[in-house]
Amino acid sequence: MSKLVLIFGLALAACTTGGLGTSKDSPFAPSVDSKKDAVDQILVGHRLMDAGEYELALDAYTRAAAKEGLTAEILSNIGSANLRLGRLGQAESNLRDAIEKNEFSPEILNNLGVILIERDKTAEAVQYLRRAFALDNGESDAIRDNLRLALAKFENPDYDASQLEQEFKLVRRGGADYLLQSTP
Repeated sequence: MSKLVLIFGLALAACTTGGLGTSKDSPFAPSVDSKKDAVDQILVGHRLMDAGEYELALDAYTRAAAKEGLTAEILSNIGSANLRLGRLGQAESNLRDAIEKNEFSPEILNNLGVILIERDKTAEAVQYLRRAFALDNGESDAIRDNLRLALAKFENPDYDASQLEQEFKLVRRGGADYLLQSTP
């Protein structure tokens, strides 16, 4: 008899909540609808980068990599997030891997050039920035400015960017610019 009462009680609970899930008044989180499409994690990462949430953006790009694989775009985005977090070594490694997958992307070449300048590898940075400028046909102001600054630093090893108040710029696919500012 007690089993019958338990089954009857569960059936009534299912009727009052719209199923065995939680009711609208419940303080508990709703269940996950696995039938819906997930949000594009690359887009989430871009928005988080724009908001200055670089660690969260890195997490979003990592989730995108788990779903789509380590494409050149995802590696580039991970590298940009690592750069903004000050992880220059990791960022350089990510962007070098991205270039292996797509050596004709001016955005990736530019961003690697910026990292190389920050790591005092100016000669190599100039090479990557020249390639980026050539592939872009000189259309990007950010790439042109970065090449100009890298050449100035290359031609004058005692060059001090803080005296001239000039900045290097990161470029993201999709047209948004990231600005890399020197720290005092």
